Amino acid sequence: MPNDRNYGLFRPLVHRISGLSLLAPEEAATVPAEAMAEPIYKIMTEAAFEAAWTQGHFDGSADDRRDGFIHFSAAHQLAGTLAKHFAGQEGLVLLAVDPRRLGDELKWEASRGGASFPHLYAPLDLAAVLWTEPLPLTPDGCHVLPEGVFA
Repeated sequence: MPNDRNYGLFRPLVHRISGLSLLAPEEAATVPAEAMAEPIYKIMTEAAFEAAWTQGHFDGSADDRRDGFIHFSAAHQLAGTLAKHFAGQEGLVLLAVDPRRLGDELKWEASRGGASFPHLYAPLDLAAVLWTEPLPLTPDGCHVLPEGVFA
């Protein structure tokens, strides 16, 4: 594990920061192996992360459980996901996840605008999390992505 990243996952988070169209799993998009080397990202509240940390896994948000899978985003999808589903929301955390550690339960499926998004059909084992970072808000209510994450 590189030492140049702030691995918030390994310390308590004690600071406070300011129409879906799916393919059947067997029709899910095939993703090139090189894409699987890039992290995928999960946005959640600090409270949800703290609960997951206690359990060692994340079973999903209410929206995830409703849809039957855990929603993730690729780096280039984060800005759109934040704007559509988390606009102005404080107390969020970004988890970077190694998709290679999720196995066959990770599917890339058509979603917003026909783009392929990563969906996990199993609980998220926190051992697959590479790092966590808070998602602070700017004065105008936009989230600030961590350095090195390009949306």
